[in-house]
Amino acid sequence: MVSVEGLSVEFSGTTLFKDISFVINDKDRIALMGKNGAGKSTMLKIIAGVRTPTRGKVTVNDGGVIGYLPQHLMVEDGNTVFDEACLAFEHLFEIERRIETLNAELSLRTDYDSHEYMRLIEEVTSLSEKFYHIDLTNYREDVEKMLLGLGFVRSDFNRPTSEFSGGWRMRIELAKLLLQKPTLLLLDEPTNHLDIESIEWLESFIINSANSVMVISHDKAFVDNITTRTIELTMGRIYDYKVNYSKYLELRAERRQQQLAAYENQQKMIAENKEFIERFKGTYSKTNQVQSRVRMLEKLEIVQVDEEDRSTLNLKFPPSPRSGSYPVIAHEAGKSYGDHVVFSKASFTIERGEKVAFVGKNGEGKSTMVRMIMGEIPFDGKIQLGHNLKIGYFAQNQASLLDDDKTVFKTIDDVAVGDIRTKIRDILGAFMFGRDDSDKLVKVLSGGERTRLSMVKLLLEPVNMLILDEPTNHLDLKTKDILKQALVRFDGTLIVVSHDRDFLNGLVSKVYEFSCGRVIEHLGGVYDFLEKKKIENLREIERR
Repeated sequence: MVSVEGLSVEFSGTTLFKDISFVINDKDRIALMGKNGAGKSTMLKIIAGVRTPTRGKVTVNDGGVIGYLPQHLMVEDGNTVFDEACLAFEHLFEIERRIETLNAELSLRTDYDSHEYMRLIEEVTSLSEKFYHIDLTNYREDVEKMLLGLGFVRSDFNRPTSEFSGGWRMRIELAKLLLQKPTLLLLDEPTNHLDIESIEWLESFIINSANSVMVISHDKAFVDNITTRTIELTMGRIYDYKVNYSKYLELRAERRQQQLAAYENQQKMIAENKEFIERFKGTYSKTNQVQSRVRMLEKLEIVQVDEEDRSTLNLKFPPSPRSGSYPVIAHEAGKSYGDHVVFSKASFTIERGEKVAFVGKNGEGKSTMVRMIMGEIPFDGKIQLGHNLKIGYFAQNQASLLDDDKTVFKTIDDVAVGDIRTKIRDILGAFMFGRDDSDKLVKVLSGGERTRLSMVKLLLEPVNMLILDEPTNHLDLKTKDILKQALVRFDGTLIVVSHDRDFLNGLVSKVYEFSCGRVIEHLGGVYDFLEKKKIENLREIERR
């Protein structure tokens, strides 16, 4: 059990949150929710012991071990993937080495009745009880299973970690963390760098093998599947719900309606009392009543209403210019790097108005195909683009292409046309840019802020085909919902590369799977595809 008592965090005269208290019990699976900037990551760091609060404390029961996966990792190179994952057991290997050292020393000593000899006996006994309680016989097998579950293949095991991207290094750290079997697992956006199959594996691991978990995630399906409790951090305080995220949204909407009703009633009461005070403040016979109401208003605690839910903002793309009937036709398209074949002989046709997803494990060629369609890289075979095609493209590095010397507002004002120009501040607000943020220069924005601004810019440009490569990684759940609804209403053609099942569900009607050097077409939505894959995998197991 972990107890959080009276936590407060203040910096630069601002209070992030105040007097927060709650308990994390065994087997709790908690979603920590709240808008960006509410203090979620700060809360996780304090519980993990890597940050100190202004006031308050975190108490961990004896024997409790906290494992923490931050959003951004500092990974050192030098080991192979397998050896780095084995470091999860380094603390146990240290105990084993200490036991061997103590036994060697004891075998040389003859002062059996001395205090020092008894101290060594006690230490080796204590360490041995701790060490032999843990079965390390199959630890290499455990490491192998963990790495395979997170998407590595056996040929990766002996490759140096320096050859892997930041997303794959994050998986190595996640493997080390899960192998340690902590009593409380703290995960900050763990799915951002995982493909769909790895996310499903992580879900299964958490549900079946983890003890207590607290997770921050913008992946609604992931959060709904693994959590049974939701703690919302908002306006410096928390609300604790013993339900998953979807049910919490319903209860939160009810709570806000009750707050609004209470606030309106209170405001009406305040107005009536002020009117009474103003009318009778000079009347001698009403002096006591006037003073009583003045004192009452001075002591009155104003009802607080939570931040407005902007997810109902009706954001629409401009009408699409008409394109040819077949925006993309690929004929035996392929891509290789030296001897490494990413995929080959991919043939498919995307019709006007279709919304399709590119899915598959990382490294199978989804982003490569997008870059081939955009004409950014040479390739084998042929890709034919349709007549009058106007493409809006969101690449994973899109944020770096913004003009650093423009303000946030100017960046959007330059592309907005028609009535939408009157709603620029509302749209920016929905994507978490407040009024003060609108006047910031792009050059001072964080990576996540630049990504969100790039997405807003894309939403307002008149195009008839959108290609989005991992568009949701830096968007919170409300903002993702705004984007998804806008894409559902978009009357052009859509290609989206994403691992976010909830985002794809109800958005796409066809899935292209990139797997084992092939591109395979699946009719139906993302859950139809996943169900089909499960059946295929079961049949494969039966055949074996």
